[in-house]
Amino acid sequence: MSDVLIDTNILVYIQDPRDTDKQGRSREIVDALVRSGNAVLSVQCLTEFFRAARWRLQPPLGHVDASRRVDLLTRNCRVLPLTQTAALDAMRACEQYSMSFWDSLIWAVAKEGGVAYLLSEDFDDGAVVEGVEFVNPFAPSFDIARLQVQA
Repeated sequence: MSDVLIDTNILVYIQDPRDTDKQGRSREIVDALVRSGNAVLSVQCLTEFFRAARWRLQPPLGHVDASRRVDLLTRNCRVLPLTQTAALDAMRACEQYSMSFWDSLIWAVAKEGGVAYLLSEDFDDGAVVEGVEFVNPFAPSFDIARLQVQA
């Protein structure tokens, strides 16, 4: 089985009732990853989730509810730190692979953590950069079996 780093957007969709299709798909995938023990997050994704849940969602989550959800995520997922090495790697990736800075940080943490897949809608589905494959869970061809995870 392979570890999968879950990008912020997937976490936010779980809480966002404005797109019930993405909400249901995100919940199903994250639940399967948590059950299998393959769910990975970065500290960056946790902080971005908190910010989005508090100020981007309509209606926004309250401080206590958003904090509880972050705590629940940290108890159910492996959380990878942002290290100096990952930060420097991310800066290189911005130029070398034309990634946004924030996306390159998530990629670099996944790479440094030995994570095979990065689950996000923000990258080209199926692209592989230095051993990390980007997977869009909303692509028509998405199959959780591709992540080598038992659903």
